Amino acid sequence: MKKTFKVFLVLAVFLLTSYISLYAIAYLIPPLKLNNINGIYYYDSDGNLFTGTTKEWIDIDNISTSLIDATIAAEDKNFYKHLGFDYLRILKATWTNIKNKQMISGASTISQQYVKNLFLSFDKNFSRKIKEAWLTIRLETHYSKDQILEGYLNTINYGNVFGIENASKYYFDKSAKDLNLAEASMIAGIPKWPTGYSPVNNYENAKKRQKEILSMMVKNKIITEKEMQEAYSQELKIVANSNTSHLKTLMYYQNAVLDELKNIPGINLNESLKIYTNLNLDLQRNLEENINKNMENIDEAQIASIIIEPKTGKILALTGGKNFYKSEFNRATDAKRAVGSTIKPFLYYQALKSGFTPSTTFTSEKTTFVFSENQTYSPHNYANLYAEDDITMASAIVLSDNIYAIKTHLFLGEDKLVNIAKDLNISNNLKQIPSLALGSQEISLLSMMNGYQVLANSGVQNETYFIDHIEDKNGNLVYVHKNKSEQKLDSDLVYILNSMLSNCASTSFISYSYPTCTSLIPKLTHKYAIKTGSTDSDCLIFGYTEDILMGVWTGYDDNRNTTSKESLASKNVWADTIEAFYKDKEAKWYVQPKNVVGSLIDTKTGKLATNESAKKAILYYLKGTEPK
Repeated sequence: MKKTFKVFLVLAVFLLTSYISLYAIAYLIPPLKLNNINGIYYYDSDGNLFTGTTKEWIDIDNISTSLIDATIAAEDKNFYKHLGFDYLRILKATWTNIKNKQMISGASTISQQYVKNLFLSFDKNFSRKIKEAWLTIRLETHYSKDQILEGYLNTINYGNVFGIENASKYYFDKSAKDLNLAEASMIAGIPKWPTGYSPVNNYENAKKRQKEILSMMVKNKIITEKEMQEAYSQELKIVANSNTSHLKTLMYYQNAVLDELKNIPGINLNESLKIYTNLNLDLQRNLEENINKNMENIDEAQIASIIIEPKTGKILALTGGKNFYKSEFNRATDAKRAVGSTIKPFLYYQALKSGFTPSTTFTSEKTTFVFSENQTYSPHNYANLYAEDDITMASAIVLSDNIYAIKTHLFLGEDKLVNIAKDLNISNNLKQIPSLALGSQEISLLSMMNGYQVLANSGVQNETYFIDHIEDKNGNLVYVHKNKSEQKLDSDLVYILNSMLSNCASTSFISYSYPTCTSLIPKLTHKYAIKTGSTDSDCLIFGYTEDILMGVWTGYDDNRNTTSKESLASKNVWADTIEAFYKDKEAKWYVQPKNVVGSLIDTKTGKLATNESAKKAILYYLKGTEPK
């Protein structure tokens, strides 16, 4: 027993000595340089700030006592009593997490949060926690509690803005010194979950959080029960003074920008940065409006969409869902889904490269492909519709005939589609299997856009990107995107392919089935290259001109089967958005290459049209390969 006590005593003395030594060392070295104007600010392509506002610093003496009291109650009730760490709270949080076998409780003090926001990444690892602890000691050693609290309140994320003065003006159109208890308790609740507790994003959540904070203030004897009830019942008018505050999809774009930012060498995320993006705010706003309109009656379905300028690779608009504040998962960048028939254009490019023409035929009929005695493959067309005859490649593209695609895939060799996908940065992990021709393997929407950008840009590949340039807080240029262009595909063949894809919204190919975008014909006033695709649980469409490329996915996170409703929604969102883009401008189609000729073709036979041809269309061929 005595031995145990001695060990315990030695350990306690050691820990106490170490604790005192750390504070002594911190006192002897220079204080932390607090870059209190740090932050990341996002600008659209016109140079307008679209997230937050430039910080307005406000002295703690000019901040409402209600806000200070609410913040301390919410974040760190012992703030004025500890030296940077609340050890009792740490023990309680540790016990709670152990008991529940998961991280559900934290114990960070205001001081810890302040240094984390100023100096550290958001990675949750042991090394970062050690750095956080040491920086907290240095902060507490050289700065008063009021200085720490002032810095914290002026730099913390309040949902759509940073800093308490900005937040006060943004939410309530008043200075922080004028906040009453009701307003203060609502604002003080936001930092715990900035996107979820912002009253602009989710007023119901904000009210629940406000009630929690008011209850804490009662418990800590800061206010009375009566004051709590009066504050909670007060009707608050949320001003949300911002031209982007109503947008529910903008944060998907912003977070994608941040992901790109993290991968730029030499950029310090702990410094104040001005990020000038390629965001076209009008396009983003229009995209969201069309999502709301076309998906109004399919509540649980989700959507992802990306809009790109093909000539540059600039990502102009993006959404990873219907509403960021209900689901933060970015389905445009992070979800990998089967892409269905949208993979076929890359297969057919390889076919053109191997000598196929728009008139090359295979038989469309129910087919079982036999690879060995024990290995067969029996794909089927949509609704089990077959020509029961030869069809051309042009018809196969427009009608999305699966049998033709598989026959082409096997004829060329299964490596051909894998190789072009790798070469165009679509995917490096595709397997050489028959069903790849039908898009059975999973690829992200952003990765598919990499490939379609090359088709939309006449075979020239540009890296797709969000960030144009970056400035530091003084306006000095610290990064500029350098566009690297490379001719990846033959421009003549791409023109032929794009011309075939433009018939997906044409009545000239109606036969045993309908062109995949027949429903869009009344909406489209310009010529587009379009390809749709579907699986049991995915609906996709990609469409473009030389000016704009847009991809859309709709489906369910739980992979339930989709219906015609989801398919129609994706098509309509695409059509309405891209048509709005051309509302006040003329859509340009690609200039016909000198080595390409157009011929009026019978769409059923692939031969030159005659007076007896029921349906005709102009198709394009390399000179010398056109039907005679």
